[in-house]
Amino acid sequence: PHLNPGVMSWQELQRLKPVAPSMGMMLEQSATRLWSEPGSVHFGSPDKDPALRMRVLDDAGRLSIPFTTGVLVGIGESDVELAQSLFDIRSSAREFGHIQEVIVQNFRAKPDTAMRHALDLPEDDYVAALAVARIIFGPKMRLQAPPNLSSASALARLLAAGVDDWGGVSPLTPDHVNPERPWPELDDLRALTEQAGFSLAQRLTVHPEYIARGAPWVDSRLSSHIQALAHPVTALANPLAMPQAMAWQEVAGYEVLDVGGRTDLASSIDTIGRLGEQRGDVDLVYGNWDSIAERVLAPTVRATSDDHQALALAMDKPAALAEEKNHDLAVALMCAEGDVLEQLCQLADAVRADTVGDDVTYIVNRNINFTNVCYTGCRFCAFAQRRDDVDAFTLSLEQVAQRAQEAWLAGATEVCMQGGIHPDLPGTAYFDLAAAVKQAVPQMHLHAFSPMEVINGASRSGMSVREWLLAAQEAGLDTIPGTAAEILDDDVRWVLTRGKLPTSAWIDVIATAHSLGIKSSSTMMYGHVDQPHHWVSHIRLLAQLQDQSGGFTEFVPLPFVHQQSPVYLAGIARPGPSWRDNRAVHAMARLMLHGRIDHIQASWVKVGDDRVQELLRGGVDDLGGTLMEETISRMAGSDHGSRRDISDLVALAHRAGRPARQRTTTYDRVAVSPLV
Repeated sequence: PHLNPGVMSWQELQRLKPVAPSMGMMLEQSATRLWSEPGSVHFGSPDKDPALRMRVLDDAGRLSIPFTTGVLVGIGESDVELAQSLFDIRSSAREFGHIQEVIVQNFRAKPDTAMRHALDLPEDDYVAALAVARIIFGPKMRLQAPPNLSSASALARLLAAGVDDWGGVSPLTPDHVNPERPWPELDDLRALTEQAGFSLAQRLTVHPEYIARGAPWVDSRLSSHIQALAHPVTALANPLAMPQAMAWQEVAGYEVLDVGGRTDLASSIDTIGRLGEQRGDVDLVYGNWDSIAERVLAPTVRATSDDHQALALAMDKPAALAEEKNHDLAVALMCAEGDVLEQLCQLADAVRADTVGDDVTYIVNRNINFTNVCYTGCRFCAFAQRRDDVDAFTLSLEQVAQRAQEAWLAGATEVCMQGGIHPDLPGTAYFDLAAAVKQAVPQMHLHAFSPMEVINGASRSGMSVREWLLAAQEAGLDTIPGTAAEILDDDVRWVLTRGKLPTSAWIDVIATAHSLGIKSSSTMMYGHVDQPHHWVSHIRLLAQLQDQSGGFTEFVPLPFVHQQSPVYLAGIARPGPSWRDNRAVHAMARLMLHGRIDHIQASWVKVGDDRVQELLRGGVDDLGGTLMEETISRMAGSDHGSRRDISDLVALAHRAGRPARQRTTTYDRVAVSPLV
């Protein structure tokens, strides 16, 4: 089916993708006045808001959905507004590459409607609109004109103006929007097309280039159905294929994945390194870099605030820095330099001592990345690979279980398990992974599946987020990592990532998990295309969520690792945060989250041992884990190793003048490991 349900959310589009090779929604016109001004054609129609419709177009692109859209001409728009509407569609098409055809449809007035007396668009104006659209979109875009809305004698002019697609023409059903305009007979349409010097060929709802590309454009469950109808060479409709019932290709579990590849990457990343500089589809998976660069917001001018007033507030009521009314004061401290920065870090360290004492905590754990095959298109990520890239891998369930057993024998109390969004991964396969760990080591705490993985699993299994999390708990899930947060501001997120979940969906997953008693960490990746005011807003949002649920165990600032990051290599992102940025973020996290989230963690993987020692004197109380393996930061270019022994972490704490103590995932004491 080709779905046209109207305005949809990101989550709705994601859930529909496995059952629809293509979708569509007309933009109609992007001029706001046609919607906002009384008496205009779209006034009083909430879902005609151009900003809302453009968001749907972009969300479809982020989800790699072959999408049809277009303009409705003759509804009161000016020539300039029509041209701008076409340019707006082109902008989305250039960034994501998902617009498979553009419809330029001429308005036809209907009886018993508010526009029943409107005149039909003159044929010359319609032909001009089509010609302009062809020039704007170039030779490769499919340009569609409904053949039943023009006279038979005009169709040759439409073709001459650049039309190369007639859209859906049905011998069985009427045009439900324009029932007074019957479809032309297919033989007549073929004859008229051939008289104009063209041939008429039937296509499928999804256009050939997307069929040829496969994942992520075609869901694996639809692939066999599409191939049964597509011509093996042209990928147009196969004239010899007859539609017939086929079993739905719902896959059962993890065993359907092709396992193998570079499964030693967790260890060989430290010895051999990457074999491929970048993934093979780098020119397609991230979108158009010029369009992406246009989304980057210019640095804001810092509001005039008194640093001393901000410090006074921080000393008196540090948590008040997370209040909206104190935003400018918080931003002032987030930008602190020199003596003000030193005072800020000293204050954060004093608050840390009062809150959690001097113990520096750590956990003995192991990271298990079960696959790095992913087509989400995160532009900051150097970990994700295509199926056939030289660095791609997918572990078997047996390998996952073996790594969990090895971790247990090495003293680990936690397995942290995450992976790429593999296009063939069934939504229930996450349960198989959880069960594999728990069956191998029943006592192991399973900290697994980011909010992106949760929402992917839920949508692919046809379950709600709540239902999916309950099933994951039953399979062995204990807590979830609060990763995939990056910056919780969609203006920033849509530069950093093409297809990852929006802020609202991240919040929904976290809030739902906390309501079920599933605790999580919280994170922020910073130092790329963001600004200090984004950091303040991000931390404030986490504080608000914690006030509601109390489910966050810690906050982990994650400095952006830039060396192999595509968004940096494209010249769009900064080369990570400065050391000033790192100190300010960790200190401000301690103050803004005071009384809400007690534990602030420093990432030795990302900043290195020497820098961690300094952060331990600026509000940090936790070193994270021993990890045993770490590939995500290492693939991005971090050179601080992928594992630490307990003695290494203890020595780190001692060099900062503090004692060290092993903890559990939820920060309970580990009885077998006394204070060191």
